[in-house]
Amino acid sequence: MCWGLRGVCVRGFCTYLPSYMNMNDNHISLARINKILLSQIVAAKYLTEGLASYGDDFLLPLLNAIRIFNKVEVERVLTRTPQQNFTAYYDLLNFNVALFTRYAQGCVNVLENYNKKESARFHDALLATLNGNTDKTLDEYFLKNEEVLHRVVVEYPQAILDIENEYGFHFERDPESLIAETDRYYLYQTKPNRDHVEVDNSLKPVLIIPPFVLGGNILGFLPGEHKSYAHAFANRSIPTYIRLMKDIHETPAVQTMTLEDNARDTRYFCEKIKQRHGLPVTLNGYCQGGYSSLCNILSGELDGLVDAFITCVAPMDGTRSKGLGTFLKSLPKEFNDLAYGTKVLDNGNRIADGELMGWIYKLKSIETSGPLIALLNDMMMLDGGNSKRGGIKNKTVAAINYWLANERSDLPMAVTEMSYLSYNVPIDDDGTLPVRLFGKSLNLKALKEKNITWLLCYGEDDDLVEKEVALAPCDYIDIEVTPFPKGHVAIATSWSDPNSSCALDSVFGKENYRGPVRFQLDLSKNGQKQ
Repeated sequence: MCWGLRGVCVRGFCTYLPSYMNMNDNHISLARINKILLSQIVAAKYLTEGLASYGDDFLLPLLNAIRIFNKVEVERVLTRTPQQNFTAYYDLLNFNVALFTRYAQGCVNVLENYNKKESARFHDALLATLNGNTDKTLDEYFLKNEEVLHRVVVEYPQAILDIENEYGFHFERDPESLIAETDRYYLYQTKPNRDHVEVDNSLKPVLIIPPFVLGGNILGFLPGEHKSYAHAFANRSIPTYIRLMKDIHETPAVQTMTLEDNARDTRYFCEKIKQRHGLPVTLNGYCQGGYSSLCNILSGELDGLVDAFITCVAPMDGTRSKGLGTFLKSLPKEFNDLAYGTKVLDNGNRIADGELMGWIYKLKSIETSGPLIALLNDMMMLDGGNSKRGGIKNKTVAAINYWLANERSDLPMAVTEMSYLSYNVPIDDDGTLPVRLFGKSLNLKALKEKNITWLLCYGEDDDLVEKEVALAPCDYIDIEVTPFPKGHVAIATSWSDPNSSCALDSVFGKENYRGPVRFQLDLSKNGQKQ
């Protein structure tokens, strides 16, 4: 274990120091030994800071969850019988023990992988030193410990902060991009950012509805690196619009928003876009944005305004989920309640705690996302081939972590209840969704009656919205389906790169799957154009 965390324990080095000095009188000086010892002390300091930092990222939401839990239970514990309370808390204890067991097993697995790698490197360095080889010597091995931990604890967090200027949309830099607004949302136009590309206003427009929990900026990931979902449309001259929610803490109308308000605002924006271009809109929802867009279409509120539909990694029936769905089912029923994720604002409005929601996603896969596991994985990821400090060069990694650290938003209760229903109540056998809008049931088969073309995209390795969850509507209606490699945000990041193997504006795979941008361009080509 001493060597397991990259040999940063000074005791570990001192164990080998006597034999190292005796066998290498001609190859090492006391000054170098002092330098090595100092580097290991510094490395131990970095390791301590890293464990504290990664632990805080996990434990602070835990403390918040405990606070909310206690506040709710003060009232609810009195409504249950002693026997019911005993059973509920016993089940909750078993649930937590199971979580801890999974975390412990995850730690063992990642430590095993880490130790295999490090023991081989240490062995090579030791042999090189004993043989008088000047390459990869033992002192260089120890000196590199400090470098890697410095990279993880100091350079990596700074790189995440530095990427803010390049990450996301930054519409504030172009005031003319604001097209319309309601009490709850802004409507922005995403302009091309490639040289010599202009918007073709005769092409069919697209309105992008971003996820609620993940935030809209994930769809404008790194425009300067040509990794932006929205810009992938705009850079093909497509009139591209995106709806962004106003700050929930500064906007009471967002705090109290209903699903009907959401649908009316979407209709208003679609009306504005259709007036600008004289064509019906393609509604394009990512993740939760896809599910809420489906509900809006099925409600009839967008009739005559929307004639095509694109969804990406949208959770259509969460009860089929092996990850989050199973996690929620394993939670004792007494505590599987939105009240345990709700906070009350100073004005009395109740909203869902976005930080807690994000923490739930970590809990459901704790064997791969716990604090020690995350630290070790980052140490292995950032273990470069040289020991020279030069900052973190991978902008994609920095931007992903900036998103994870800063884009979790609190949510209106209506939106949270929609997601809660979709993960606890399956789609009916006749295709009826568990959500109702304007007092009406919503049935998938209505899409055929409305003559709306649907492209459904999913991630083959998505562990947040699994394939079975995204593809649920295919059991009831015919839909064009496009699978993408990788996980939940790859479509918005990796595959938004026009030079990637699954570029959004291309046709790829053995089955000639169409990316969403290609789908949109083909709609214009096939007549849905002025």
